[in-house]
This record gives sequence, C-alpha cells and structure tokens, in this order.
Amino acid sequence: MMKTFDINADAGESFGRWKLGDDAELFKYVTTVNVACGYHAGDPSTMRETLCRARDSGLAIGAHPGFPDLLGFGRRALPVTQSDAVDYILYQVGALHGIAASENIRLSHVKPHGSLYAEVARNPGLAVEVSIQLQRLQSGLPILISPGASALALKEAGLPVVHENAVDLDFDDQGQNIIERTPSQKDPDAVAAQALLMANGQARTVSGTVIPMPVQSMCIHGDRPNAVEIARVVRQALEKSEIIVRSVFETGS
Repeated sequence: MMKTFDINADAGESFGRWKLGDDAELFKYVTTVNVACGYHAGDPSTMRETLCRARDSGLAIGAHPGFPDLLGFGRRALPVTQSDAVDYILYQVGALHGIAASENIRLSHVKPHGSLYAEVARNPGLAVEVSIQLQRLQSGLPILISPGASALALKEAGLPVVHENAVDLDFDDQGQNIIERTPSQKDPDAVAAQALLMANGQARTVSGTVIPMPVQSMCIHGDRPNAVEIARVVRQALEKSEIIVRSVFETGS
C-alpha cells in the first residue's frame, strides 16, 4: 500500500489593499489550506475569495485563527486569559464558518496561527477547551496541531486531532520550531529533503540530529517570499519518492 501525505499552507493572509503571498499559484501544489480569519490577517472579502479559490482547486479548507495582532501578524505572544483565547478562536472560526456555509463549503479543520498556535500546542487545558467548543459549532471538527502534550490530551479526551508541523522552519533538538518574525527565502531543495524525512516520521534539527516527528501533514508558510517554489519542489520530491500527496482530510485518506 502506497504512503500518502498532506501538504498544508496558510492562505488568505492579505488585508484590504495590502496583498501577501500568491495563493493562486500556491494552491497548485498543496492539498489543504488554512484560511486567515481577520485577527492576524484577512478580511471578510479576502476570506470569501480564498474559500472559493480553495474549493475550486479541490482542496480541504480549514480556519486559521490568530491573536488580534495585525501589526505583528499574530506572531507576538499576547497575555490573555484562557477563556479569552478560547473566545478569540471561536469568534474567528464562527466568522469563517458562516461565510463558508454561504458558499456551500464545509470546514475540514482548525489550525491556530503563530503565537496562538504555540499557546494551544503547549497548554493541554486550552487545547481541550477549544476543541470542546468547536464541537458545538461543527461536530467532528479537528484541530491541526504539532505532536506533544496538547495533541496527546486531545486524543485521550476522545477529541479529534491531526498532527502536523512546519517543514519550512528549522527545528531545535526538542522538536520545536525556530520561529522567524520575518520569513526569508529558503533553499527549496533543503526543505524538500526535510519533507522526505517528515513523510517518514522524522525531522533533522539545526544540530544535525534526526528526531522522531510523527505527523500526517507538513506546513509551508504562504508568506515566505519563495513559498510557491518551495511547495513545487517539495511536492515533486514526495511524488518522485512514490508518496501520494493527498489531504489528510480527504475521504478515504
């Protein structure tokens, strides 16, 4: 049986007249997209446009909620209570859910963005409460998150979770991403080499150590200057290695 793997990308991260990324080209190479919901990026019209483009491209579509931080693109940690963080996520997912429903689109997942992603990933109590609330919005809606304490807590609570991690970010020896405040160009071949490891449950750290990385999906950030070229080379490398590139949320995956 051939191995399958998912490539997800953050999308819809423009805001009004300010444009970021090339979603139309990126969507040719990925299988799942995470649509910004207005707090770190995105606006209602961009949300609708991105939803429709992703649907027409045959992609799985999820919500990408972040901290209310347009200036910092959601990459700054904000000191908020757990209840506020839950409400921030539910508010944004609800907005995207409403626009999606008007276009007959069903959301496949929720993936937090930036510093909010980090908070959810390291706080099991927050992850579980977010998921409980999301089930009330749409039963079976999973969180897409990195392996770790929160992902384990979700699984143990019987809540839907899918493991992912960023293939275009470096890892430290603890398996944590090394965050770039301003993404720069990366060597597509180097990212593709990491992608092949991740598709086989491993990742190489900045020290050269190969560590376990049990994920079902890998993320390519749409705001990286050469994101489209990275996505193209990564997909080609996976397919050349006889790995079927398909959304983890696709029926039968």
